[in-house]
Amino acid sequence: MAVNWAQVIFNSAVTGSLYLIGAVGLTLTYGLSKFPNFAHAELITLGAFISYLVSEQLGLGLLPSLLVAFLVTGVVGILCCRGIFQPLARRGSSIIHLMVASIALGFILRHGIGAIWTWKPLYFTGIGSAFDFGPLRITHLWLWLIFAALALSLAMHLFLMNTKIGKAIRASSSNPELAQASGINVDRVIWVTWFIGAGLAAIAGVFRGADTQIWPMTGWDIILPIFAVAILGGIGNFYGAIAAAFIIGLAENIGVVGLMALGLSTTYRVGIAFLILIVTLIVKPEGLAMLFRRA
Repeated sequence: MAVNWAQVIFNSAVTGSLYLIGAVGLTLTYGLSKFPNFAHAELITLGAFISYLVSEQLGLGLLPSLLVAFLVTGVVGILCCRGIFQPLARRGSSIIHLMVASIALGFILRHGIGAIWTWKPLYFTGIGSAFDFGPLRITHLWLWLIFAALALSLAMHLFLMNTKIGKAIRASSSNPELAQASGINVDRVIWVTWFIGAGLAAIAGVFRGADTQIWPMTGWDIILPIFAVAILGGIGNFYGAIAAAFIIGLAENIGVVGLMALGLSTTYRVGIAFLILIVTLIVKPEGLAMLFRRA
């Protein structure tokens, strides 16, 4: 079987870009709130459906829907943090309690989305056609996805390094007690981080939905590789997440080539992210954090 390796590399960049956008918010909120938020999957889904509402049902187009999805889902993220997770944390709830609460919240959000919209797949229209560029088969959406991932990475770097709130996020993630003693309002920093994290999850959901379909399980379809990115990159480490996203994207797409060569279904590709997740936890639980400055 002849393999178009240029296409494999390009597809890896597309996959890595999607995982990067979805994982940045997760790794930052994980680093600050100190628990894995499984409801992040439903925030991805919610963003996709809000975008569908604005773009398709209201007819305002995809680009305005991205902004609305980011803002609305970001506010939902703050409400989840302030209304559920912070009160539980103040009562001394363990990481297990917080994790179970996030699973319950995700269940509520998922079925709420299904009740409001539908459990049947929905599709975006007018996204743009595919075209050939040398050996590559490309869509306009994929190019926008890669551009969005690079632009958001640069914007987050500048935000974390050059703004007061960005530096407060880094300090609070590294040592919340010292940050509090230094006069930083850690609660406010956590709210801002949840807003950004949920908003970025929404953008990932929009791109995922526009490329395939949207339904109430859209977020769960990609949450495992997103968690793998967060863990491989090092919890709370923005720069590690960038590297990890493209590593897992490349591993998945090379794995697809191997699955096809063996005559196996490509649906097993999710097992590649699962394998990377397990190996990382066993061999190097701190992930790539030691290789990058902490964000």
